[in-house]
Amino acid sequence: QVQLVESGGGLVQAGDSLRLSCAASGRTFSSPVMGWFRQAPGKEREFVAAISWSDRDTNYADAVKGRFTISKDNAKITVYLQMNSLKPEDTAVYYCALRPTTFGNWVEVHNYPYWGQGTQVTVSS
Repeated sequence: QVQLVESGGGLVQAGDSLRLSCAASGRTFSSPVMGWFRQAPGKEREFVAAISWSDRDTNYADAVKGRFTISKDNAKITVYLQMNSLKPEDTAVYYCALRPTTFGNWVEVHNYPYWGQGTQVTVSS
């Protein structure tokens, strides 16, 4: 099994920054992709960003390009989401997710079998 534990959420004002962390443990894969998704109240879970563990390829949703940066620390087996210039519309529960392979679509929720418990990010105006 895979365990993903997110941390770093909180309440901030518009324009502030936050860094989310996701620590992974358990079963390992040779070329996984780790992603961040978010879900606002009354809305479907949506893709935010993803990174390939083996070659650092990244993918971002248009809504966060230029503001959010995904990165990883191999030694800590941790992925980060640096969120700058936060907006009220970024308010959501943010989830870390893992898929075992780089092949296929990185942005679809159903392509990730492993999920963390989520961390709340609230941006006030």
